Amino acid sequence: MARQSNSSVLNSVLLLVLALSSTSVHAQASSDGTKTVEFNVKPGGVVHTFTEGVKDYECSFTYASQGGTNEQWLMSVGLSDDDRLFSCSVWRPQGKSYLFFTQFKAELKGTKIEYANAYSQTAAAGKSDMPLRPEEFTIGESTVTHNDGKFSAQLSKLTAIGRTRHDEL
Repeated sequence: MARQSNSSVLNSVLLLVLALSSTSVHAQASSDGTKTVEFNVKPGGVVHTFTEGVKDYECSFTYASQGGTNEQWLMSVGLSDDDRLFSCSVWRPQGKSYLFFTQFKAELKGTKIEYANAYSQTAAAGKSDMPLRPEEFTIGESTVTHNDGKFSAQLSKLTAIGRTRHDEL
């Protein structure tokens, strides 16, 4: 699966991601089909899953991490005005996570992923997003997951955009 598809889809995706990223921090839903929710990423090596959705579409973030204490993260989900694109972004607003992730997976239910990327650092405090190396993760039809033995254990942001199976009447 390619990380980028045609430019019109990518432009729509980027606009949707920007809209989601600018939504306020606390469990807020808007009438335009976007929602941002704060959640704790917990260390200890135990597998945890956090799920949020809009209408018939869901994003689940499953992970295990080590080191430190809980971190506050955000998940934004959104549905485009025409219900054709569903997006999910999971990130640490402070920039870089100090936790070591032993695994991660994002799953978009009800969509086929058109674009996805994962980052070791997010844009914060004057720093830019730093994408993971392509060999560190795999993009499937509906999932983005770490690659065993190649993932460097650094994750601070994950973004996935899926095309819905919305049919015209």
